[in-house]
Amino acid sequence: MKDVHVGVIGLGNVGSGALSILAANADQIAVKLGFRLRVAAVCSRSLSGSTKLPDGLGDAVRTSDWREIVTNPRVDIVAELVGGTTVAREIIDGATANGKSIVTANKELMALSGAEIWDRAIKANINLAMEASVAGGIPIHAVLREGISGDRIVAIAGILNGTSNYILTEMERRGESFDSILGEAQALGYAEADPSADVDGYDARSKLAILAALAFGERITPSDIFVEGIRRITAQDFDYAHQLGHTIRLICGARQTERGLILSVRPALIRQSTILANVRGAYNAVWVKGQFGGDTFYYGRGAGASPTGVAVVSDLMRVAREIRNGSPERVSPFAHERLGEYAPVSIKLQHRAYYLRFRVNDRPGIIAELAGILASKQIGLEAVLQLPSNTKDHLPFVITVEPSSEQAVQDAVEQMRPLSFLREAPLALPMEPPL
Repeated sequence: MKDVHVGVIGLGNVGSGALSILAANADQIAVKLGFRLRVAAVCSRSLSGSTKLPDGLGDAVRTSDWREIVTNPRVDIVAELVGGTTVAREIIDGATANGKSIVTANKELMALSGAEIWDRAIKANINLAMEASVAGGIPIHAVLREGISGDRIVAIAGILNGTSNYILTEMERRGESFDSILGEAQALGYAEADPSADVDGYDARSKLAILAALAFGERITPSDIFVEGIRRITAQDFDYAHQLGHTIRLICGARQTERGLILSVRPALIRQSTILANVRGAYNAVWVKGQFGGDTFYYGRGAGASPTGVAVVSDLMRVAREIRNGSPERVSPFAHERLGEYAPVSIKLQHRAYYLRFRVNDRPGIIAELAGILASKQIGLEAVLQLPSNTKDHLPFVITVEPSSEQAVQDAVEQMRPLSFLREAPLALPMEPPL
């Protein structure tokens, strides 16, 4: 059977990983496909004639202009691996206009415009594949798109950002500060020089938008998702969480309720006995609850040249099969023929128990005053915890409260902010029910 030719644009971490796999695993890929998947061209802004490519790819055309890839008549599939939402969108639009199928690892662009890009791909009679856009080495797209597509998904909870998970689990393990572990993560290459996308939850928000679209069939706008980062978490919060039989993770949650779909990315307390609590380091995990099939769980590396490269190459293989076998009934990368319009449901309607951590200048009557504010919002106290402390002018303690609405808890925290004895605004974290 005739070979399928690939053009790879972007030779960063993911692009280099994909090229290495395409070269090293070429014979096995050919056995699986029944034909060769060949790299016809590669593109990078820094590419030169002397740049060494993996063995076996020496015949590939080299260019620093992506337009030469999307217009190359030999190229059947364009792998867009540059990231971002500007040049990447131009590349994808150019590939579509030239009848090239597309494989991408671009979570941000797919979260913002993926449904629109797919609509254009349908009209152009090409395919779009994006497995590598979420959770690198975990084939969660394939699971939601095909593996459990016969089920009705009612909830998803996941750890989708390896950088944040590394920081939190190292803080928990070693009792060190957020700033200290962040610096270490940057030195190891887990975190960027500007870590905002990771530690403030925006990277995970894009990934959740994509997974929620696959799972629930709704066109999600990332800005509609409630997001809160991990910067305020301290090692002491883990001490208190452990006292309660919990730990803390940055949880991406999507849950179908009577009022609609509630989405959030936020640090939360989860029971130490749950499987998500044991996801440590730079790993990702996704738990899915189906109405008929029950619970399933998926775990693996969320990033890195090889795990994400495997996802890219697997997508290239799937698209290549379609090209060679002429599959007219393509499965949408969003698992639904058409996505419905998402009507955002406010996180404020969600009911949870909450962990409230305070830092105060100690004096009599503090608990009574805080309890009075909580009572005025119809919030019942569950427990008060205070671990030994050497200071009275920066004293930490925790109040846990009975299940209450997010709205009531936010209102209570807002009323507490001006209290003279508080050293900082209270930290409110939901305590997730057992998954």
